[in-house]
Amino acid sequence: MAHAPTSRPTACLALADGSLFYGHGFGAVGDTVAELCFNTAMTGYQEIMTDPSYAGQIVTFTFPHVGNTGVNVEDDETAEPVASGMVVKWDPTDPSNWRAQEHLAAWLARRGRIAIGGVDTRRLTRAIRQQGAPHVALAHDPEGNFNAEALVAKARGFAGLEGMDLARDVTCAQSYRWDEMRWAWPEGYTRQTNARHKVVAVDYGAKRNILRCLASAGCDVTVLPATATAEEVLAHSPDGVFLSNGPGDPAATGDYAVPMIRAVLDRGLPLFGICLGHQMLALALGGKTVKMNHGHHGANHPVKDLDTGKVEITSMNHGFAVDGQTLPDGVVETHVSLFDGSNCGIRIKDRPVFSVQHHPEASPGPQDSFYLFERFAASMAT
Repeated sequence: MAHAPTSRPTACLALADGSLFYGHGFGAVGDTVAELCFNTAMTGYQEIMTDPSYAGQIVTFTFPHVGNTGVNVEDDETAEPVASGMVVKWDPTDPSNWRAQEHLAAWLARRGRIAIGGVDTRRLTRAIRQQGAPHVALAHDPEGNFNAEALVAKARGFAGLEGMDLARDVTCAQSYRWDEMRWAWPEGYTRQTNARHKVVAVDYGAKRNILRCLASAGCDVTVLPATATAEEVLAHSPDGVFLSNGPGDPAATGDYAVPMIRAVLDRGLPLFGICLGHQMLALALGGKTVKMNHGHHGANHPVKDLDTGKVEITSMNHGFAVDGQTLPDGVVETHVSLFDGSNCGIRIKDRPVFSVQHHPEASPGPQDSFYLFERFAASMAT
């Protein structure tokens, strides 16, 4: 039987080294430039696309079944997708899930995000692992007209994430209160009506489920923008301060975040940080951060708690890491990645100040790391 002619590619992914990957475009039409990373999670593509930590990045999904559970309003981690685009092996199928409210392709198109399917994601992932996260241009044209040289030139013109303060781009415009708790069957999301601890959460790109976990741990949460000063934080008379996840180069965001954190530390308040918040705390304490070759992005990362010896399965999303060798006296390394030994947690000796690189709220274990929110709550109860 004769095969039908191959249809013309409608999307092109161009790497700065000149490599070209053609495939089928879906979602929005147009082009964008970003850093390319890969994520090994088997679920949660909607949460990944709406995670503010992915600002300035296009995500390659190593798991081929992306889109098969559709999208719904409850799973957004922020109001709009933040990742610049997505790369998948197979084109999304029609959703088959009782919670689905919309097709992934339609959702991406409505939200202005470009995607490409039909790509050899294993080959692409190997390239990222071997050469580091490349700068890329992604284009979607239903007519299939592409200027490959121009796309490669755009990829080469991308400034990259080093030195980029992206927290300013994704933080909230003004402060707000948060009382929604974690999703639970059959009620769904419920409200915290009996909070015991007053927490200020500094939003460097906070995921909604982190705020829900704080509320579920008994916290009355007030969210402040990333640029909040120590005076603005302390004006709320918090029992504790939380530093959220976020995108970009921690050293760049640290220009304004570190002075605030140091002033809060001087007050002796309990403090808890996640992801970029972890890196901000390390910088405030005198440590340094480094750009990783290809970062950690996935929901299957084993992290060892050095205090207990317990191994937790965690979710991660970071392209920079704290250099554990630069931590000063009095700061203890508490967690390490069992993939590469990189730092995943610190605490100050004899003080309720701690942070982790991984995302305990993302529930990959599924509840291996929830104790961190309870630990933060307990530190405010003393």
